[in-house]
Amino acid sequence: MNEGTLAVSLPSEAPGPDGPQHWDQPTVRLKQGELTLFQSLGDPATRSACLVLYSGAEPGRRFTLPEGTLSVGRAPDCQVLLDNPAISRRHAELQVQGDEVLLRDLESVNGSWVNEQRLRGSVRLADGDMLRLGEVVLKFFQRESIHALLHDHIYRMATVDAGTEVFTRRYVMDMLAREVRLARRNSQPLSVVCFDLDHFKTVNDRWGHQAGDQVLREAAATAHAALRATDVMGRTGGEEFLAVLPHTALPEARALAERVRAALAARTWQLQLADGREQPHNQTASFGVAALGPGVQTLRELLGAADGRLYEAKHAGRNRVAG
Repeated sequence: MNEGTLAVSLPSEAPGPDGPQHWDQPTVRLKQGELTLFQSLGDPATRSACLVLYSGAEPGRRFTLPEGTLSVGRAPDCQVLLDNPAISRRHAELQVQGDEVLLRDLESVNGSWVNEQRLRGSVRLADGDMLRLGEVVLKFFQRESIHALLHDHIYRMATVDAGTEVFTRRYVMDMLAREVRLARRNSQPLSVVCFDLDHFKTVNDRWGHQAGDQVLREAAATAHAALRATDVMGRTGGEEFLAVLPHTALPEARALAERVRAALAARTWQLQLADGREQPHNQTASFGVAALGPGVQTLRELLGAADGRLYEAKHAGRNRVAG
């Protein structure tokens, strides 16, 4: 057999309470080698069951389900956080124990449904079950499910920038929009850091695009490693990046930006040139930092403030943080 075929159902529209959901049936074709790779990715005993989001702005987003009692809703402390007005603050509860996952509705306003059956009491979820919480659609996958790995692969292709291994512009902007809403709703701090690589065009012009690609990849990895696990970094342009820092006030965000700046400035890379030679290279970056606050209340205002400070850093001589 030269290739394996796995069919993944994706919703054509969000389901409503007045009728059954209609599903498209696109087919993703994998070469046999890829299918074998998926089957070898980790012992099922070390993986977790998961829910995959099938509707809204982030289709494909995955929620892993560790053992224990997990709350589902739009309250900030929910383990499965669904920021949707049709979701109750405490909408449902998951009991995860070994291979058994039980779902229970918590008397939510808009109800919980499993395979279009209104949930009464608790139900044990089976691999492939379709859940609807309010108007949010998710699919349940057991830990041994090959389809869960396939969804990881598809979601990665859609959300991770292939050249730098950080998130795409679309993903990081969607995530920032969600964080702005949560920060404003809960009166929590939120900061962003915009930065781009100094004089990057000269790298491509002098050493070629292969060297430029290497600088982008290694600079992104260095910056990402200097950030915290809770921060989200994405590539927003050719050599431009954005880091979203939830629950972070401006002074701490400045310190983080300075840590990233110093990490980049301290590195010396050996560029692999097209003719086989190596070329030492140092790469710096300029940073603009902004936070939600008076006069900065929307996503547009937050990005505009950070972008303005980025240009201040450039005009002041580059390789510095402004904010």
